[in-house]
Amino acid sequence: MSNTSLEKIGCFRTILDPYNGITIESKDLPASIQEFQNGLEYLIENVKNKRNLIWIYIDIKKADFIPIATKKGFIFHSCDEEYVLLVKRLKENSVIPTASNHTLGVGAVVINEKNELLVIKERISTVGYKLPGGHIDDAEMITTALEREVFEETGIIVEFESIISLGHFYPHQFHKSNLYILCTAIPMSFKINIQDCHEVIDAKWVDVSEYLNDEEVLDYSKAIVIAAITSKGFKRANQETLCHIKKDFELFFPIES
Repeated sequence: MSNTSLEKIGCFRTILDPYNGITIESKDLPASIQEFQNGLEYLIENVKNKRNLIWIYIDIKKADFIPIATKKGFIFHSCDEEYVLLVKRLKENSVIPTASNHTLGVGAVVINEKNELLVIKERISTVGYKLPGGHIDDAEMITTALEREVFEETGIIVEFESIISLGHFYPHQFHKSNLYILCTAIPMSFKINIQDCHEVIDAKWVDVSEYLNDEEVLDYSKAIVIAAITSKGFKRANQETLCHIKKDFELFFPIES
């Protein structure tokens, strides 16, 4: 960002953000606990009257640093497999953004030229066949996740076509919200060859009408298939026209009639 800058304060290399907070990355932490403790005391005293927040990423390999920070008023904000992110509020009215409060998933409506729908049966499922789909991995694009999930669960290669539905479910895993994005996809292959046999026990092509009349199929799944048939949804924007955006992105707009 243009509003960020670097500053060495004591033993720490700090990054100033646009919201007048500073961040210390895991790679910039000192080697010893004592040096960390002394450096943290100096840092807090140095910036307490001119900054809003202090953020510190602590790598799992330096987990011994965590109680040192919490004794200095840092609180847990979020974490990953390899780190925990701590934050200290320096001014009473400073706003700490909430941690990630949702998970993301993607599902696919894939219909071939024979008007057959691609469906799967999960090992843990207590209901009938459902649409293929699953979690969007960290930093993964929606379209990439869609194509990956369909291939893992069915062996079918597909190409993203449009977004047709967005579902919000709460509470979901880890007491968070879940956003589930349903898309249509074009099949580029047709022979079923399940890759993820641990989760999926069967996959097949079934006539659309048969699926919609199956009493074991959830009404939610039926509504998604009907939406895929009757509406055009949202298409992905042309990436070249938005080349000024400097991050990985996907934008979707309504398909014109």
